[in-house]
Amino acid sequence: MVGGGGPAPFSEIGRRARDVLTKDYNYDQKISISIPSSSGMGITATGIKRDQIFVGDISTQYKTERTTVDVKVDTYSNVSTKVTLNDVFSSTKAAFSFSIPDHKSGKLEVHYLHPHAAINSSIGLNPSPLLEVSAAVGMQDLALGGEIGFDTASSSFTKYDAGISFNKPDFSAALILTDKGQTLKASYVHTVNPLSGNEVAAEMIHRLSTYENSFSIGSVHKIDPLTVVKTRFFDNSKIAMLCQREWRPKSLVTLSAEYDSKSINAAPKLGLALALKP
Repeated sequence: MVGGGGPAPFSEIGRRARDVLTKDYNYDQKISISIPSSSGMGITATGIKRDQIFVGDISTQYKTERTTVDVKVDTYSNVSTKVTLNDVFSSTKAAFSFSIPDHKSGKLEVHYLHPHAAINSSIGLNPSPLLEVSAAVGMQDLALGGEIGFDTASSSFTKYDAGISFNKPDFSAALILTDKGQTLKASYVHTVNPLSGNEVAAEMIHRLSTYENSFSIGSVHKIDPLTVVKTRFFDNSKIAMLCQREWRPKSLVTLSAEYDSKSINAAPKLGLALALKP
């Protein structure tokens, strides 16, 4: 695959700000255990307690130089499989996925990476497939892209979005038109201290149909090399905080909390996540 200075896929536009504002926030009880293997086979077990319901899954991944096979089984006996082939053609990889017992879930994906373009496409493997194509052109610093989805069963577009991003090592800005042209999102993230990795981010959302505006701001503070604290503020008076500690190599414990200052009688949301990797 081509690397270096080419643009990232369209889905990566605005990703740095989204990571600051949303990544790792969790208001359930979650535990995951990953067991790697030198033979290329890895196993991950995940369990989530949401209210009084407990759900989980077991995932396995087998990886070779050119092929990756992912298989996941959940508590409802659904089996999801994805086979990824790298370098099928020059700068191209393909992935085939399906779920059991959903016989209409088959999907073929093709990803092409070029020094000045990144193209992703997928098609459902059924008589009335869903078609999706996204593309980004430009450079690593400046990228312009869009995506469309078309449902052949109803002969209608399921999505059409567009976006532009400007990236530098110490900041990133993005403008995305989404929800079929009904929502405009502008985001910005800035690295306050390159040595520690402290960052601040903001996102403004304008709904063109209703003229409603909303915004959120967040920050990442690295207390020490093993401890991260994140904060997030919404214009609807919700405040969130996260503390993550790497208590042993690649094993994380994350505490999350969210408080709605408008709902005085409502208890704050609390979450705990454990990620263990022996």
